[in-house]
Amino acid sequence: MSDPLFPAAGAGLALFLNAGDPAGRLSDLAHLLDTQGVDVLELAVPFPNSPTDGPLIRRSAARALDAGTTLDTVLAELADLTPRLHHLKVVLLADWSHSLRHRDPATTARAIADAGARALLVHALPPRVRPAWQQALRDEGLPQVTTCYPTSTPEVLTAAAHGATGAYVYLVAHYGRSGTTPTAGHRALADTVTALRTAAPATPVAVGFGVKTAADLAAVADSGADAAIVGSAAVARLDHARTEGLDPVEELRAFLTDLRPTRPPHPDAPGGRTTTSTTGTTGTTGTTGTTTLTPTSTTTREEHPAC
Repeated sequence: MSDPLFPAAGAGLALFLNAGDPAGRLSDLAHLLDTQGVDVLELAVPFPNSPTDGPLIRRSAARALDAGTTLDTVLAELADLTPRLHHLKVVLLADWSHSLRHRDPATTARAIADAGARALLVHALPPRVRPAWQQALRDEGLPQVTTCYPTSTPEVLTAAAHGATGAYVYLVAHYGRSGTTPTAGHRALADTVTALRTAAPATPVAVGFGVKTAADLAAVADSGADAAIVGSAAVARLDHARTEGLDPVEELRAFLTDLRPTRPPHPDAPGGRTTTSTTGTTGTTGTTGTTTLTPTSTTTREEHPAC
């Protein structure tokens, strides 16, 4: 587990998806991300009625829950999937109340690590149980993803940077909903990125919220961050595939080509072949003529005390 989650040169990419939506397609979607050179799949174990998620993500989670998706089913899928990935790393997001509350921290941390997850982000971990879970993660060598905001105090930024050793700090671009660009733009996060990197130079900084286009990726890179996290826009594309009866894998392929039109597939991944797309850019074979969707609903995530 010593290789980094994101490339040293920056311009890393993570995608957020709910496990179990669409049902039965996690392996197919993950292998697509693998061949496309996506660095991290931030995979959420679905939980109901999230107060920090917008309607689109909540509907996605509800469908996954209706299909019987649980932490146990996700770990079983990951145990089969992760040994077959060449480049993509899986980071698990789990809600404490829904997925972790009644579980032993040490046993659960071991199960998550054994399934091949490279790090864990615990949603809404109460302060009273935080020490036990953090100790369990340290004992198992399973890094945690931490979160912070540009408005976080210097003390919170320092704690987030140090707490994410081996994983990354999720820098939430602004309070509000994902899918919306911060008023000052992602480049304006440069001072916060610098503060995080000063506190812990080896800890990557990944920026999320409002990242949905190639221009957004460039702005995140200009801020000095190591990676961008795309959430609502990717989920919106899968939702479009569902409502229109399209193949979700091909829709996600087209979305990634729109997002990174000059990025070739990862050379070490099977099936990674570079072709000329219908838009005239270099990418992986796919329906790149599909119109990029702007999400009609968005996700709000709070600064998690787990971090």
